[in-house]
Amino acid sequence: MAKKSYNYFDEFIELVNYSCKCAEILNEVLNNFDPKHMKEQLEKIHEIEHAADLRKHDVITQLTKEFIPPIEREDIISLTHEIDDITDAIEDVLIKIHMFNVQEIKPEVFVFADLITQCCKALKISFEEFPNYRKSKKLRDKIIEVNRLEEEGDTLYYGTVHNLYASSKDPIELIVWTKIYAYLERCCDACEEVADILESIVMKNS
Repeated sequence: MAKKSYNYFDEFIELVNYSCKCAEILNEVLNNFDPKHMKEQLEKIHEIEHAADLRKHDVITQLTKEFIPPIEREDIISLTHEIDDITDAIEDVLIKIHMFNVQEIKPEVFVFADLITQCCKALKISFEEFPNYRKSKKLRDKIIEVNRLEEEGDTLYYGTVHNLYASSKDPIELIVWTKIYAYLERCCDACEEVADILESIVMKNS
């Protein structure tokens, strides 16, 4: 029986799955926020981030042995690293919330978390369509959706930080929440970066 060839497209989907799982945990933790349980939640999300790292390294290791990959090596490396950056960015949000000893979640954070979850889901569908990129109409639509969601994140970030500084004079609160909002916005940016690379690859190979 012939050995099954390594499927990079499947690996991209699996890497995005880790991002989606982290986004789900982020939502769950924020919507049922209890500072006493943050340490356990951090361990849970770190397990996923670590598994994603191992998967990323497997892809890169396989690439060093590959004779003719399905797309350019540089594109595989870029996608692999940038998808991993999404997972890292989501974990970083919970790390900062715990690090700054946050005791109560602000309402805007739930909107951010929902945007991040939507971005990850749209990316997952994009990568499911990626092998059929020459014919897929859904792929382009999902890339556009990620860009739209990232723009919503930018608008939310601007408005939220403005409102924070307009309503509070507490220097600690200003420092803590400015940083947390920036980390939340970074998650949306990381998703858009992957979508932009994906769109560039499709354009090059069409």
